Amino acid sequence: MRRITVSVTVVALAFALAGCGSFFGRSEAKDIAEINVASPELRDGEPLPREYSCRGDQGSPPLRWSSQPLSEAESIAIVVDSHTSSESAVHWVLYNIPATTTELGPDAAADPPEGSGQAKVTSGKVGYEPPCQDRASYRFTVYTLDGKVDLPGGSELPEVLKKIADQTIARGRLTAVNIE
Repeated sequence: MRRITVSVTVVALAFALAGCGSFFGRSEAKDIAEINVASPELRDGEPLPREYSCRGDQGSPPLRWSSQPLSEAESIAIVVDSHTSSESAVHWVLYNIPATTTELGPDAAADPPEGSGQAKVTSGKVGYEPPCQDRASYRFTVYTLDGKVDLPGGSELPEVLKKIADQTIARGRLTAVNIE
C-alpha cells in the first residue's frame, strides 16, 4: 500500500512540475485545446459498466474523440485513472497512438494500435488494469501530443506521465462515477 501511495505521489509531483498543478489540471505554460471524448458504452457522470471493471471480462471500453484540427499533433495518449477520498491509481496508459486515430474499439489494450506503447500502471501491470472500487471516480482522458513519448521500454510510470504532460496540446475527459 505504501508503494502505491508513493507512486501516486510521484505521479502527482511529475504533473505539478510539468505545470499542470494536479494530475491533469490546465497548464499555465501553454494554451490547451479541448477534445470531445465519448463512448458508446460510457456516459459522463454515470456509473462504469460492470463488464469494464474487475468483475467483468470486456477489458478496456471503446472510446471516441474529436477536436479542432491541430497541425502540430503527432500522437495521442490515453490515461485512465481513479480517485477516492483516500487514494488514487492509474489503470491504463496507452501512448504513441497515431494522431489520425479518432477511436479505439473494445479491449484495445489487448490489441493496441500499431506503433503505440503501454506503460506499467500503479499495480505494476502493463496494459489495462480493470478498476475494482465500487465508489470512485474513473477518468478516461485523451491527450493530443506535439511529439511522441520517446522513452525506453520499461520506463517508470511517472516518467511516461511527465512526458505526456510536457507534450500535451489538447485534452478531453469522460468521467464515470462508481461501478454499476
